[in-house]
Amino acid sequence: MFEIVDTHTHAISPDPARYPLAPVGGHQSEWSAKRPVDYDGLLKQMDAAGIARAVVVQASTVYGNDNSYVAAAVRAHPDRFRGVFSIDVLAADAVGQLQRWLDAGLDGLRLFTTGTTMPGQAGWLDDESSWPVWDYAQQHGVSICLQMTAAGIPALTGMLQKFPRSRVLLDHLARPDLAGGPPYESAAALFALAAYEGVYLKLTNRTIAEAGRGASTPAAFFPRVIDTFGARRIAWGSNFPAAEGALATLLDEAREALAFLSEADRAWIFGDTARAIYPGLAAKE
Repeated sequence: MFEIVDTHTHAISPDPARYPLAPVGGHQSEWSAKRPVDYDGLLKQMDAAGIARAVVVQASTVYGNDNSYVAAAVRAHPDRFRGVFSIDVLAADAVGQLQRWLDAGLDGLRLFTTGTTMPGQAGWLDDESSWPVWDYAQQHGVSICLQMTAAGIPALTGMLQKFPRSRVLLDHLARPDLAGGPPYESAAALFALAAYEGVYLKLTNRTIAEAGRGASTPAAFFPRVIDTFGARRIAWGSNFPAAEGALATLLDEAREALAFLSEADRAWIFGDTARAIYPGLAAKE
């Protein structure tokens, strides 16, 4: 049996004085206000679900680019958590901020270009001001997690051509529209990204829901995406607690959706791919 790694969790502190709100978009996300879970609560959910390790991803709709609580979670439980942080990649000191959070023990960068507090697709993904950060990440093997929509794929493609050794993980598979069903012409841009070896996909509850919308079914979509990218480039993430329900329930839903796969492929999606993207997950503290 393989160890399970969750690549997409969030943690919200119960102490707003110590960790003040500074959400992207100017207002806090509804999920974080209604059902916040701190890192100790996250750990309990992981234990109940049988999840060995998790990536705590910066809650941009709560803390913006202040990654202090993610860093606190990793410091408190380095044997269970790794951290992904956000910065303003257009800022003059962006590379310095990148180095600051890496030095604080965090593992990867998250670029938040869409979300509940910032709908649509931001136009700065390929802004020239961000190039030093992409170059640094490429040179030092820092994975970039992208919260984006399919509308941002052309900009991403340009960045991948400019920084071909980048390692990029697409949250929710870049939110493709799958309702038209097979042959998934509306997701052609997503499938085309398989040509870039550094592109990985994060399969979440959003992906599972979208795969069952309209004329699409999980049985039709998931074999197609796995045949295109391979299980070694796909990693599972729960999106807990932004996704409603217990972490164990979210894991069960993902297991059911991928039950058709071989155990070897499931081992990659539920753990090994995560360790390839974030090598710190493989370290024994």
